[in-house]
Amino acid sequence: MIRRVTSPDLFRPPVYSHASIVEAGTRLAFLAGAVPLDAEGNLVGAGDPVRQAEQVLANLEEQLRAAGSDLAHVVVTDVYVVSTEPGVLAEVWKVVQSSGLAIGPHSSTLLGVACLGYPGQLVEITATAVVPE
Repeated sequence: MIRRVTSPDLFRPPVYSHASIVEAGTRLAFLAGAVPLDAEGNLVGAGDPVRQAEQVLANLEEQLRAAGSDLAHVVVTDVYVVSTEPGVLAEVWKVVQSSGLAIGPHSSTLLGVACLGYPGQLVEITATAVVPE
């Protein structure tokens, strides 16, 4: 259903594929950015990008479940981290790697950004996933 492609002519990515190919006719879910808020709208992990990444992944799993999919069927993500420090981005990426998103591996982009939508928000992940039959 999902074919993951890593070009042998490019630098081998550490834990993701260069492309994910899905056959035509497959249902896809395009998810809004998962954010580090709890069910009541409270920020989880103020000042802690690792804790926020954990909450974001839990929320992403719930979004996927509601769409009829799961982390193993994610084909692409964008991971946004409020930081200019590569070490902070690497800490968040470790959380992503240890999640079910690493099963694929899916295609992903990790970005350091100036700010995100909620006060105190440090992490957000958008995703596209296959919705299995």
